[in-house]
Amino acid sequence: MKFLCVTKAWSGMTVREYKNLKDLKKESLRDNMTNMELVLNMLAEVSTTAISKKDNPKNIDESRIVARKGGTIAGNARKELEKETGEPVVSKDNFLGLTEKKKLGSNKK
Repeated sequence: MKFLCVTKAWSGMTVREYKNLKDLKKESLRDNMTNMELVLNMLAEVSTTAISKKDNPKNIDESRIVARKGGTIAGNARKELEKETGEPVVSKDNFLGLTEKKKLGSNKK
């Protein structure tokens, strides 16, 4: 449950919505994130862990609050980056697709 709250807080969508965006069925969402998505996901996880150590949640409701706080830190970073670049961070692109494009591009030389 904590993971679901963290993902929603930083990306703005649930894991299922995120996997649907990337057209993933049984594949790992994490394995198919772009570098920027992965970095923000890791920031959310590390932030959540740090807050959890400080707040020491006692039950699932308190853990959800901690997860949202950690995810929100990364969500704020995502929004700032999107504002600066004018481009969305969360995309339907996936790591495996991007590596295939690079391989195809390097064969043309």
